[in-house]
Amino acid sequence: MTRSLKKGIFSEVLLKEINEVLLTVWSRRSMILPSHVHKEVQVHTGKSFHKIKITQEMIGHRFGEFARTRKQAKHKGPKQKNMRGKK
Repeated sequence: MTRSLKKGIFSEVLLKEINEVLLTVWSRRSMILPSHVHKEVQVHTGKSFHKIKITQEMIGHRFGEFARTRKQAKHKGPKQKNMRGKK
């Protein structure tokens, strides 16, 4: 048994209900519990909030896994690369 399983689940009660449907989560390390299923949650990324809908398959995962904190790298397409040397 791994150490994390011995320690049990961790879920901070930092959930603020707004209209009983939308929850705001500041703790990305909190685990998704069965009571969160079918609710819409806003997870903080350090800069903004990402809205996610909790499904049955997400139980046991962390809130932070579903809200990316880093931007995707945007590479130039083939059209821009070819135009670089031409005028």
